[in-house]
Amino acid sequence: MAKLTKQEIQQIASLARLALEDEEQRRYAIELATGLGYVETLGKVDTQNVKETCQVTGLEDVVRDDVAYPCDPVIQEKLRAQFPKRVGDLLQVHAVFVDSSL
Repeated sequence: MAKLTKQEIQQIASLARLALEDEEQRRYAIELATGLGYVETLGKVDTQNVKETCQVTGLEDVVRDDVAYPCDPVIQEKLRAQFPKRVGDLLQVHAVFVDSSL
């Protein structure tokens, strides 16, 4: 089983933006090392004759063509009127993804 150093645990915690106490660092060092040990064990398994798979349920993606359909001009204008911020046909909406670190 791989042993992680205190510096490696601190680096991982920093990347995950976690502030860990000394006891938590010791505990996570053991837990991460255990997980890495499992991965190491899996790496030793002979998979040469095993067929590659992406999933095993048999489900398939259902897709359709992305087709734009014309909208009634009256309905289109009523929808545009509800957006106070717009430039021509472009409508401004509230941000969905906001980077809180900025």
